[in-house]
Amino acid sequence: MSEAPPAFPEGLDPATVAAVPSPAFVVDAARLRRNLEVLDSVQKRTGARILLALKGFAMFRTFPLIRRYLSGTCASGIDEARLGREEFGGTVHTFAPAFKEEEVRELLEITDHLVFNSFAQWRHFRPLVEAAGRKVSCGLRVNPEHSEGTTEIYDPCSRFSRLGIPAAAFAGEDLDGLEGLHFHTLCEQNSDALDRTLEVVERKWADVLPRLKWLNMGGGHHITRGDYDIDRLCACIDRVKQRYGLDVYLEPGEAVALQTGFLVAEVVDIVHNEIDIAILDTSATAHMPDVLEMPYRPKIVGGYDPGERAHTYRLAGQTCLAGDVIGDWSFDAPLRPGDRLVFTDMGHYTMVKTTTFNGIRLPSIVLHDSADGSMEVVRRFTYADYRDRLS
Repeated sequence: MSEAPPAFPEGLDPATVAAVPSPAFVVDAARLRRNLEVLDSVQKRTGARILLALKGFAMFRTFPLIRRYLSGTCASGIDEARLGREEFGGTVHTFAPAFKEEEVRELLEITDHLVFNSFAQWRHFRPLVEAAGRKVSCGLRVNPEHSEGTTEIYDPCSRFSRLGIPAAAFAGEDLDGLEGLHFHTLCEQNSDALDRTLEVVERKWADVLPRLKWLNMGGGHHITRGDYDIDRLCACIDRVKQRYGLDVYLEPGEAVALQTGFLVAEVVDIVHNEIDIAILDTSATAHMPDVLEMPYRPKIVGGYDPGERAHTYRLAGQTCLAGDVIGDWSFDAPLRPGDRLVFTDMGHYTMVKTTTFNGIRLPSIVLHDSADGSMEVVRRFTYADYRDRLS
């Protein structure tokens, strides 16, 4: 038997669910604050700087809250960097697998750290960096060739990975002008995985680390999860600072928004083809692609594994993709058109990955604060959002 499904989260009651548009991403500011307080405690204990990874969570309506706690943002390209600079402020750290010249010229005006993925790119763009009108600290992303992940699509250290420079490639290279290293090897993991990775980094770049100013330990740290070993994380940070005198950066995205968001969806129709199929006003492929890519099975308030309760349904999306299927769940009562379902933990890697495939409108974005019951519909999407991304 599976674990019990989540009940309605504190502060998100049926009346609140009924009041929001459907579909809608609902982010709870109170839960977000709790996560930020945990992250800030790490900063205060260690002196490390924690950046919001915009690739995981970029709801800029929440940035005034987040920047009370975090030091800045990390970006994976020019538009994320611009969003971080204009809407968040603080430190902007930018990495991409490769940059075009026009991107670097613009980034030199808005980013504080610029991380290259190869020595060739660093050599090519170094004259631009040195001629820039403002100081930009440059570094290299390294590949420790040490895998901690189990899902290859999310493993930056998998064989043939394009991400990061292996230690062997440092032989004979001039590091003059470089101030930091960046590694990212984790995905939803505890600090034991970081500890093991850090040991490899220290061994492979033992001659490089003492010459630097900063070390970015990337993302994938599940710091706000209930069983996360924060003491071990702090020990890793302290080790780097004490041994090498480096500034340390972490860039979690998921840990910021973990368990803060929900996707509210509505049953549109029930069809039967050997099994009962509930067609929702949301979509796996357009609104929660990790369900298909990871693959990932979200939790649903009041939803059990198939067959555990009296009424089992396949939940499916509205697009024409035959595989637009979220999964199978069972419920105590039969589903009917108009019923609302709540998918939990939908704050991270959801809004940032949605598409308008098939002309399906994006879910509305709602900011809710379970501490005081306030609710703001931040954004409703329309036909213009679909049209304006095309030509």
